[in-house]
Amino acid sequence: MSPGLARPLGLLFGCGLGALTGGWVGDYLGLPVAGAMLGAMVAVGMTAVADAAGARRLMAWLRAPQADSAPIQPGLWGELHYLVNKALAQRDAALAHERLQLHQFLSAIEASPNGVLLLDAQDGLVWCNAVASEHFRVDTQRDRGQRITNLVRHPAFVAHLQGKHSEGSLVMAGVAERTTLSVLTRSYGQGMRLVLSQDITERERSEAMRRDFVANVSHEIRSPLTVLAGFVETMASLPLTEVERKRVLLLMGQQTDRMQALVADLLKLAKLEGSPRPSAEHWVSVAGLFQRAVDDGRALSGSKHDLQSHGGVDAEIAGQPEELASAIGNLVNNAVRYTPDGGRIELNWRWNADGSGAIEVSDTGIGVAKEHLPRLTERFYRVDGSRSRDTGGTGLGLSIVKHVLQRHGGTVEVRSEPGKGTCFVLLLPAARLRLRALLEAEQVPAA
Repeated sequence: MSPGLARPLGLLFGCGLGALTGGWVGDYLGLPVAGAMLGAMVAVGMTAVADAAGARRLMAWLRAPQADSAPIQPGLWGELHYLVNKALAQRDAALAHERLQLHQFLSAIEASPNGVLLLDAQDGLVWCNAVASEHFRVDTQRDRGQRITNLVRHPAFVAHLQGKHSEGSLVMAGVAERTTLSVLTRSYGQGMRLVLSQDITERERSEAMRRDFVANVSHEIRSPLTVLAGFVETMASLPLTEVERKRVLLLMGQQTDRMQALVADLLKLAKLEGSPRPSAEHWVSVAGLFQRAVDDGRALSGSKHDLQSHGGVDAEIAGQPEELASAIGNLVNNAVRYTPDGGRIELNWRWNADGSGAIEVSDTGIGVAKEHLPRLTERFYRVDGSRSRDTGGTGLGLSIVKHVLQRHGGTVEVRSEPGKGTCFVLLLPAARLRLRALLEAEQVPAA
């Protein structure tokens, strides 16, 4: 039976019982009607008192923090207690679900590689993720409520937020040294704004390198083409003696060779950058690589230099033989070009204590000043551009060496001093090396 129906029935039952009891007492006193009425009134009063007590307990529980469940009561007030308690439990469950969703949403923003700033209608900081904190040097706890333009005083950023076209993007210098940020602003809610930031330092650097690369290639190719065009025009318009004609053809051949070498190196670089890393299943003898590099170096030198190789007989490298030969060959060729006649060029192999190895190519040449060393492996970087062209260099050899080593998990180090020669060190990881002598010993059958 529902509490709504039980309550009036209970009240009628109480009134009837009170009337019977009062009538019985009144009959004893000679006042049966008055006794019955008084008994009914007493029953109604007791019911009212019980209702008031139940209502008071319910109101006291509602005014409390509701840390405990609703008190158990009979009747209508008990049912009200139950329904209120159920509604509060549903509310708490809904709030817990919303908190969980908010936590997951903020965690997702924290995991974003982009910075996120939430600003109120007065551009006060509401919240930011860790990336934005790093980009703008702000902190949610410390700087909450402060105007973002008081925290980030970069003129371009301030003008962007205060301008009429702040919905667009902005490229600005980052707070950290030598960084570049792309900042995007969007409005949401009641005058609030979302500021997204992205570190585009590497992208800008790559774009600058691409522009420089295109400009350098254009310049390198244009120079010999200009020379060739001039010689062709000369041969077509002027009568030349046999000696002059042979000299012009010789110079044209040199410029053609220069362009062919440049194109070959460009193709080699493109292949290195576009192909997967060499497999670790093919093993190349270090001694064989040394012998090939020495033979090529002696041919280029014309026996004007002392070329020697030491070590590497017991070492093998897992990788692509042509790439490794190209890297070592480029270093030897550079050493020949920049070492005066009679100088010494050495190739050495060294095992390190951790199992890694190193190929050293050293010379007694002109050397390189300290300020140039960090940039030697950049494309087309030349310490002395005119001398590089005179010696037949394309400006890409050391860049090829760096890419080959990176593809084999290694690195390139340079030690040099003007007038005292240069030493290039190719460091190779232990995972790419093995002892050739031990391998051969394992293959010898036991006696």
